[in-house]
Amino acid sequence: MAETCCIVIGASHAGGQLAVSLRQEGWQGRILVIGDEHYLPYNRPPLSKTFLSGEKHVEDLLIRPETQYEKVNIEVMLGQRVGRLDRERKLVLLEDGTDIAYDKLALATGSRVRTLDLPGADLKGVHYLRNIADVENIRPFVMPGKKAVIVGGGYIGLETAAMLRQIGMDVTVLEAAERVLSRVTAPELSAFYNRVHSEEGADVITGVGVNSFSGKKRVNEVGCDDGSAYDADLVIIGVGVIPNTELASEAGLEVDNGIRVDDRCMTSDPDIAAAGDCTSHFNTFYQRQLRLESVQNAMDQARVAASALCDKPNQYNALPWFWSDQYDLKLQIAGLSQDYDELVLRGDPGTGRKFAAFYLRQGRVIAVDAVNSPQEFMFGKQLISKMLEVDRADLANPDIPMRSLLPRA
Repeated sequence: MAETCCIVIGASHAGGQLAVSLRQEGWQGRILVIGDEHYLPYNRPPLSKTFLSGEKHVEDLLIRPETQYEKVNIEVMLGQRVGRLDRERKLVLLEDGTDIAYDKLALATGSRVRTLDLPGADLKGVHYLRNIADVENIRPFVMPGKKAVIVGGGYIGLETAAMLRQIGMDVTVLEAAERVLSRVTAPELSAFYNRVHSEEGADVITGVGVNSFSGKKRVNEVGCDDGSAYDADLVIIGVGVIPNTELASEAGLEVDNGIRVDDRCMTSDPDIAAAGDCTSHFNTFYQRQLRLESVQNAMDQARVAASALCDKPNQYNALPWFWSDQYDLKLQIAGLSQDYDELVLRGDPGTGRKFAAFYLRQGRVIAVDAVNSPQEFMFGKQLISKMLEVDRADLANPDIPMRSLLPRA
């Protein structure tokens, strides 16, 4: 009898975890991970921080060393792109013409940066930051005293701005919206990060759209819609990502702002699972379809997908959580704050650097942003997952232990 084969497309957080979880769940056949980069699955959060600064090297980023994959007989094929899927014949066709048969398939294709089609966007010194190669291309431009312009005031943009300031660069952040982090957090949090970046010496300018990059052989200026212009030796663009769903869509799988998966992380094909940034799922906490861009979501979905491919019962119902490191700030986020109707602050974001913002809807906590406040994050997660009502005055009072809010609720 021929050996069964499960192919994992994507050597990502999700792809690496899915392959390992398959073995842990008892998959006895061949496991093959195919990745288009030349690196084993690695941690991406340090890219805009310690890897950009040079504090960490490639080997420090690897989630697992090569020996761990070899130990459990997981094959990893790097530097290979998948051209298309043949679901009828159950084949993965590589761009080099090779085809590989599968019994089960997992898509962990992740996402890619959203690019700007603007004059001068191809100039030397204009970069995106998504993978190891991007950072290695950026590093020669990172020098104390030089001018960096960050296009986009999301988490990646602000994290990158913080690291470049700490290196000693002159940093300007340009955000088209009226405030930074406008899609994901309250105005009070936006004002807090504006203040902190200003105190650290970075300029954060909102409500301005970029329309061009200028320079002869390399970028030296960023032009904006309002006529303003900013000198630049380095430009880093961070304006969001796009899920890599083309393989799935062309193969006829259901796609809805991501590869649509059920609560077992299975696609519309009973032999194909998917996990990570590329997926869209129905979230039971928020009762709507979501696509999440987070390491934890990728890892959680990978474990559930592996169980499903091994015909074991498991369901994905994890509460979303995220984090962001900027300067001396550790921001921990639990839940999703969209559609909140009340904000409760525990601590003062206007003066200090330690506080928590609780987002409520109809009296229940639906999300928390905790800055240097691990207890608020930990117990806030429990308040969200248990869907408990809380006393607002107690929640806002830092002298009342968070632990005591659970039984009171």
